[in-house]
Amino acid sequence: MNPNPVSPAPTIVALYRSAAHNFVGHHGLEPGVHLMERVPMLECVAGRGIRGDRFFDHRPDFKGQITFFAAEVHEAVCAAFGIDPDPSVYRRNVVMRGVDLGEWIGRRFQIQGIRFEGIEECRPCYWMDQVVTAGVEEFLRGRGGLRARILTDGPLAAGVLGKRSEL
Repeated sequence: MNPNPVSPAPTIVALYRSAAHNFVGHHGLEPGVHLMERVPMLECVAGRGIRGDRFFDHRPDFKGQITFFAAEVHEAVCAAFGIDPDPSVYRRNVVMRGVDLGEWIGRRFQIQGIRFEGIEECRPCYWMDQVVTAGVEEFLRGRGGLRARILTDGPLAAGVLGKRSEL
């Protein structure tokens, strides 16, 4: 066993957006039917969100202009519950591998030249048990992803980010 394993370079595994809400405004009702669309690129707009996404221009200074989720957490859900849903089921915009998203809460960071501010955990809600499987809401507590503000404009693309200094 290697005592000093090399961490893989941070990677954007997948990018998603949805034109409409499935859960916001649906309390006590059935969820909506708007799928998360997997895209090769997201257009990030400072202070406004992701062009074409349901939270674009949601409200001034919205803390969830973009959301991040860890691929490693998705894999842990799959292993723990014996399921294999598409990562879009969590309704996060950016699925990343090789980063601890919790470390970005309260910090500014940069990916592919775009600056972000990590605001808070993207806490799971009761819908997770309905759309993934029973018990997932509790399982995701403390690792539900990251809500962030977009500080500068630019395109965000899937792929390897390279050196950790890019973050």
